[in-house]
Parts: sequence; C-alpha cells; structure tokens
Amino acid sequence: MSRAARVGLGVLAALAVAPTAHAQDSTPPVEGVRVGITYTPGSRPRVAVLPGAGLDSVRAILRRDLDYSDRFELIYLEGDRTMTTGAPNYPLFRTLGAQYGVEVIPQADDVAIRLYDMDGGSIRQQASVRLPRPTDDGFRFAVHDVADEVVRWITGTRGIATTKIAYVGDKRLRVVDSDGADAVSLTGPGETVLSPAWSPDGRRLVYTRFAEGTGTLQLYLVASGTSVLVAGTRAGLNYSAAFSPDGRTLAYARSDEGGTDIYTVNVADMCCTRRLTAGRFADNLSPTYSPDGRRIAFVSTQAGPPQIYVMSADGTDQELLAPFDFGVTGSSFAPEWSPDGASLVFHRQVAGAFQIFVLDIAARRLRQLTSVGRNEDPSWAPDGRHIVFVSDRSGRAQLWVMDVETGRVRQVSTGDVVRLPSWSRSLGATVGFHH
Repeated sequence: MSRAARVGLGVLAALAVAPTAHAQDSTPPVEGVRVGITYTPGSRPRVAVLPGAGLDSVRAILRRDLDYSDRFELIYLEGDRTMTTGAPNYPLFRTLGAQYGVEVIPQADDVAIRLYDMDGGSIRQQASVRLPRPTDDGFRFAVHDVADEVVRWITGTRGIATTKIAYVGDKRLRVVDSDGADAVSLTGPGETVLSPAWSPDGRRLVYTRFAEGTGTLQLYLVASGTSVLVAGTRAGLNYSAAFSPDGRTLAYARSDEGGTDIYTVNVADMCCTRRLTAGRFADNLSPTYSPDGRRIAFVSTQAGPPQIYVMSADGTDQELLAPFDFGVTGSSFAPEWSPDGASLVFHRQVAGAFQIFVLDIAARRLRQLTSVGRNEDPSWAPDGRHIVFVSDRSGRAQLWVMDVETGRVRQVSTGDVVRLPSWSRSLGATVGFHH
C-alpha cells in the first residue's frame, strides 16, 4: 500500500475515533495572532418580548431565538405591569431601555405578531400567522420562522433559527435545530457515517458510508428520507465531500493505491468523475467551494505538514492560502468558505491542541477564535457571523456555536460524543404571514 493511501486510511481512522477529552487549556494565544473578538456592549438594539395571556410556549421560543441571533440585547420582563389596555406603556419601556417590543396576541384562528418602536411610540410592523398546535409536528420550527421574520423586521436580514446542523453522533448521521432542540438520527445503528455536508438548497445531505475498508458517498434526500449512491464512488475511500454553489457538483477526497486526491462528480446527472489534483508526493483532501464557484480551498501536504491551499475549480493555479509558522503553529484542517466569500474558517494545531482560526482572504490575515480545550471542524451559519464547531471544553466532544462578532459561545449538544458538524442554509418560510 502506498504512503498516500496509508495517510488516507489514517484520515478516516481519525474521523472514526472521537477526540480524547482533556482538561481546559489556558495556553496563551500564539504571538502575532489575534485571539477572540472585540465588542462594545450596548451597541445592539434592545428588545423586549412583551408578556401576555396564553401562548407562553411561543413567547419562550421566540425570546430564545432572538437571543441566539446575537443581534439584540434582550430585556426580560415579569408579569404584565408594563402593559396598558390595547397598547404597551411606551414611556415605561423607554425607561427600561427597550427600543423595540415584540407582542404575541392570540386571535380566533391566527396569532398576531406586532413589533413596536418604543422610541417612536408606534407599531413598526405587524402580521398574522397560523401556527400548528404546540403538540403537532412542526410547531417549534414554525415559531422559529416567526422569529427569523422578526429579526428581518428589525435588521433587514432574516435570522438563523430556521436552520439545522448535521453531524455525526454514535456513528450515525444526525440533525438538530440550531437551538439544540429536536435532534434526530437519519441513519440506523448498522452503518458508520462520516463527513456530512448540506446541499445549497437544503434538500440533500452528502455523507460517507464507511464499511469493510471502503467509503462510498451517499446522498440523503430529506423529503423522502432515503439515500442513493453517488456514481463513481464505489472504489477507494471517498470522504470530505462538498457541494458546488449550484448544487450540481460534488468535490471530494479519494484515497486509494494511487494516493489521496480531490475529485469532482456531476451529481445532477450522476456522471463524469474528474480528478483535480495529482498526489504522487502529496495528499489533498477537504475541498470547499468559494460562493461564486470559481475556486476551491483544500488541505494539502505538498509543502510538508497539512496546510490550507486554494486552486481554481478546474484544479489549476494551486497556491498556499493560509500563512503558517513552522515551530509555532502546526497542521491545519477542515476549511470552509464563508457565505460572503471574504473569509475561511478552519482548525489548526497550537501548543498540542486544535483551535479555530478565521482567515481574511483579501488581507491574508489570521484571527484565532478559540483557546480553551480542543476545538475543531468549524462550519458557517448562513448569516456569516456564527460558526458551529466541536469542542471538549465541557469534558467531552460536543457541538458549540460562536458568534464571531461578539465572541459569545453557547453549547448546542449535551449527549453522545459528536463530530463533523455542517450547518444548513435557512429552511424557513414554512408558515404564511398575512399583513
């Protein structure tokens, strides 16, 4: 077996074994690399979800979604002392520091949602929506949709509550809502799953089914709950796949006797496999497309330790993308391009542990986001300001979310040891708003 093939097997072996948990690490940041986020408190709009009769579960989910958007400072209220008949007490809300108020009002068949401008003393936006019953499937996701629309009313862009995170847990393909609720397994206990990735339209997931020394790429069809084999991936170990922005092409790594290289396949027509790299003396893996589809960032050992490179989508014009310092920082893995194309997130070895880095592509400037515990496998949310990653800072490998603008970190999963998350696009617009 060639050295490249052995490396490929080692990659899959590393993916199949959960990282070892260890005590929290207070290692200082690498000199010359900025750690964390600078944030000025009080710069975000201050929002209150108004209390009222009934619909407490709607308010609770809505309040949490607005909080997790990290776009607002939430003001928490008790009882209904802030209300007067038919309208909020605008002067009192201004005294409390609230700039906006969100009200949820039960109606005969629908639920009214109102956004108040407390400074202006007026209704800024309102709509009615028909929600499923709290006991029905889809209730929580429908409220997430309402929350994302409220975020749009205030900021001009929708939130990320109607997104899902795919990951590997107990060797199965699993998905969970962005707030950590409603985790479900999409594959059974009899198969080992690796490296899931969402399609741009959110209707498919690609993943590796690992069995008997081979790894085939499978497409999971969300609507039907079935999986189909990706053509041309029966041979070798095929893994770390990523969709092109138009969803028609998969780029992925294949390890076999010829080495570890990046290939593409047309999944729209299930044909036309093509090799992009030649790994006779290097291994190439973990491709990720730029949002315009013109470039692919990837991991390569062509200069020694694994580092982040970039090439044209046809495999030409390869060059080192993320600068590194021998003896200071180590190997780099798992790149993913940001939704706006301006940056790349990945994990890199620092002082014996992996940490999350973001690269400003235009300036070629690095920023280290984590420094506690082992942190790896980051994936962008569609808003381009949140990342999900795996960290053992709580004692075992779990999913965590960071807002890269404020530096806030929250834990998403609390169950089995998890790996390899992938964040979907927005799956919202499941309910109809009537203005």
